[in-house]
Amino acid sequence: MQRVYLSVCSLLVCILLLSCCRLAPADCQQEQERLRAQVKALELRIKQQQLQIERILSERENVHGIGASEVDETTKNLGGRKLFADCAETYNSGNRRSGFYRIQPLASPTSFLVYCDMTEGGGWTVIQRRTDGSENFDRVWSDYKQGFGNFQSVNGEYWIGNDNLNYLTSQGDYTVKFDLIDWDGGKRYAQYKSFKVQNEQNLYQLSFGAYSGTAGDSLSGTYHPEVAWWANHNSMKFSTKDRDNDRYEGNCAKEDNAGWWFNRCHSANLNGHYYNNGPFTSRTDNGIVWYTWHGWWYSLKSTVMKIRPSEFVPSTQ
Repeated sequence: MQRVYLSVCSLLVCILLLSCCRLAPADCQQEQERLRAQVKALELRIKQQQLQIERILSERENVHGIGASEVDETTKNLGGRKLFADCAETYNSGNRRSGFYRIQPLASPTSFLVYCDMTEGGGWTVIQRRTDGSENFDRVWSDYKQGFGNFQSVNGEYWIGNDNLNYLTSQGDYTVKFDLIDWDGGKRYAQYKSFKVQNEQNLYQLSFGAYSGTAGDSLSGTYHPEVAWWANHNSMKFSTKDRDNDRYEGNCAKEDNAGWWFNRCHSANLNGHYYNNGPFTSRTDNGIVWYTWHGWWYSLKSTVMKIRPSEFVPSTQ
């Protein structure tokens, strides 16, 4: 069924692309890009619907006494579900104000609150925020698994939870954006395509694609070829002070006071100790660090991590 839908979509876009070529070359190119973006968004939606159907059918197989007609009725009503899978769906449903919304990713057994950033085109799901040091991020595996923090205040600090990160990023191709602010009010950002977090069985392994931005590529350690082997966070498993999954002979999470995707140990650590100052002195570089902007011994004032489907197309409705 999914392949049939995708074939129809491909045929439709070919027809539209051919018809638009009657336009001026510049207008035709713009129209082609717009149509391709719409088809990508539709393909993502179909994949999400397929995941939803598979999850519902799997759940129904474990429940005794339910009839086939009830399953059919459930799948018919997928498009009208009350909770959206992420903030992108929330935005395109007409909710254009930033704030806390309850969402439920397609593979998630429960719903949860998350802050939706509806600026910068809208649809950003905030997965982490640091603003004032009010929350302790030096926590154990179970805390990072479930999530923790202030899910009420607009500027509240929180971690969305690694299980929820897996549920979100398993729905399709997501882009992650890091918004960074230093103690002089300077602002930089780093953005990566194809951001994905595996499930707990795979120790919440991280993967991501190409970088763009103004803060420098700290996450992949490509700023110098001699350090990438120990500074690259791509493909790293998540570590906490009670679950050491890094490549270091010690425990990076314990030394740097954070749960994170450590290598040996890091060039980026946004869950580190919150210092009420930029430059800091410590036994280890345990602050809120983005190396390619301020180095290892400067702790940032504010960070936000947020994700959105890579092929997100804002609704005009």
